[in-house]
Amino acid sequence: MVKPAKLLQRLLDGHHGISFRDFERVLMALGFVWDRTKGSHRQYVHPKVPRAFPVQPDKNGDAKRYQIRELLELMEAYGLHMEA
Repeated sequence: MVKPAKLLQRLLDGHHGISFRDFERVLMALGFVWDRTKGSHRQYVHPKVPRAFPVQPDKNGDAKRYQIRELLELMEAYGLHMEA
């Protein structure tokens, strides 16, 4: 199993092929907490982010590229980082 820090580094380096399960591990390592599920959408919240972050896997069970991009934008906008 790959560590969340290594998975995040792959995303920052531009590799967007990541399983949805690993994407959720990165979210939790960044401080996001699962809030609720509605259908296939899972809502994550973070104390520094004023809105919920909805995610869902694509048909192949991978993270969707636009959701990865949105996560990277949230990290930059709100100064999110992994806890040491």
